[in-house]
Amino acid sequence: MVLFSYIITRDYGFAPNPFPPYCTLATCKPFIREHANSGDWILGFGSAAKGGSMKGRLVYAMQVQGKLTFDQYWNDSRFFYKRPVMNGSKKQRYGDNIYHTDERTKFFIQEDSHHSLQNGLVNKDNYTRDLRSKYVLISQKYWYWGKDAVRVPSKYQVFIHKGIGQKKVQNDALILNFVTWLESMGSLGYIGAPFKFQRDFERYNGK
Repeated sequence: MVLFSYIITRDYGFAPNPFPPYCTLATCKPFIREHANSGDWILGFGSAAKGGSMKGRLVYAMQVQGKLTFDQYWNDSRFFYKRPVMNGSKKQRYGDNIYHTDERTKFFIQEDSHHSLQNGLVNKDNYTRDLRSKYVLISQKYWYWGKDAVRVPSKYQVFIHKGIGQKKVQNDALILNFVTWLESMGSLGYIGAPFKFQRDFERYNGK
């Protein structure tokens, strides 16, 4: 069992996309998407850049229950609701189901989305980074607190990653102990709205 953790610098409800019934990680964090497998855990912690209230707080935790390729994700009817609808609700506009193969060229299409440029033009920075891994991680066993991120007990602060990239922990006893604490928190799933969800829809320039 492996636990991966990282700092969420932009919590829009896009990466991860926490809207039920599935929490998905389909963009950004290519190392985690490439190497995490079913049964592994992913933790996202708040950033100091958002102010002291978010630093070190747990934004979400998910146990990986499935790993799909971009094309599998795009074509699976369970995840059609995560395809971006740019004239839809804010939740729909932040849909993360944005990559699939062009049958003619065999290259990946980047749909008009939070990760594309205005009018659906390809954002090369996001395209290049996202495609470093062609996998999507899915889960129905997750806790997403968003702006209501919670503090973890001191013994689990060892999981908190500092800086860019990610932290990888392989300590079954500690991870299982942490899961017990998670389960004691009560209801799982979508608990709080994303930190930046109250703002107008924004595109990420990839810088």
